[in-house]
Amino acid sequence: MNRPRIEVADLVVRYGDVTAVDNVSFDIAPGEMVTLLGPSGCGKTTTLRAVAGLETPSSGAIRLNGETVYSATERRAVPAEKRGVSMVFQSYAIWPHMTVFENVAYGLRVRKLPQAEVRQNVQRVLGMVQMQDFADRPASKLSGGQQQRVAVARAIAFSPSVLLFDEPLSNLDAKLRAEMRVELRELQRRLDITSLYVTHDQEEALAISDRVIVMNGGRIEQIGTPEDIYNRPRTRFAADFVGSANLIAGKVRGPSGTDGTLIFDAEGGMQLEVIGSDASRDQRTVALRSSYIHLGPMPDSHNAVTGRIHRRMFHGDFIQYVVDWPAGQLIVRRPPTELFDEGSEVTVSFAPEHCVLL
Repeated sequence: MNRPRIEVADLVVRYGDVTAVDNVSFDIAPGEMVTLLGPSGCGKTTTLRAVAGLETPSSGAIRLNGETVYSATERRAVPAEKRGVSMVFQSYAIWPHMTVFENVAYGLRVRKLPQAEVRQNVQRVLGMVQMQDFADRPASKLSGGQQQRVAVARAIAFSPSVLLFDEPLSNLDAKLRAEMRVELRELQRRLDITSLYVTHDQEEALAISDRVIVMNGGRIEQIGTPEDIYNRPRTRFAADFVGSANLIAGKVRGPSGTDGTLIFDAEGGMQLEVIGSDASRDQRTVALRSSYIHLGPMPDSHNAVTGRIHRRMFHGDFIQYVVDWPAGQLIVRRPPTELFDEGSEVTVSFAPEHCVLL
């Protein structure tokens, strides 16, 4: 088995009395794209900068390609420029007084590569990001999306072993951001380059990642594939931060007697069938994704409750309903073809496997 390309072990970063990163550990395999996801101040960017060598940790260890680049116990800290990593910043960090070609060539010239090799590499990576026709244009004359492409081209020009992204799409408009997600993911797969990506945008994280690391308060809440994080959140924070989830309070009573499900006594006197085991008896919250709820009876549904449409909001690709039901209010997302009037009575139904005990 290939050794991880990035290894972070027991990483701690403190600023005075404030612990920004608290005992964080994870590995990233060669060619894998992993995203650090969380709200502002959760420690994700500080972790990324520590890997890059732009932050000095308080303790722990970081290894890149099997080489220790930081170790508190070994008193070792390899400078950023000698770590073999490249970084794409939120602000693009390209030089406006240079042309597109000169921006991309800069890092290659610093490494004293022959001029012919510099030109060949620059043309190659500009072609990858569809910017070859802009090589002679001043960077100051580019749009935001074009500047971001130049920043990516510059980052991959010297074929780094590890590529780091610090919220690279957050300054772009929604449509361009969605397009650039696809481009970045395709480029990363084509180059087979190990990538660590930081974002606070959960939709972005789910769309581009092989695995997602959900962070909160300097700690890791959960690590898993996008599907695991979305469908099987382990904590209240992961369920609430990633996607739209309803958190239903109650208590596990015991087995339902069918299909290994459990009876969950929810607030408001409802009984729900949920997926779990005897080890789940002390869990008192169920997470239910808003997109997994039907308005109308499902065939063989174990969970069907009468509710009333309180509010209907049109979001284009979906309609979001706020539904009054015995446990309070429920957020439901349905296709725009499924229209229900405000004030109308509906049957709310969902499958036990979509009720995740936290």
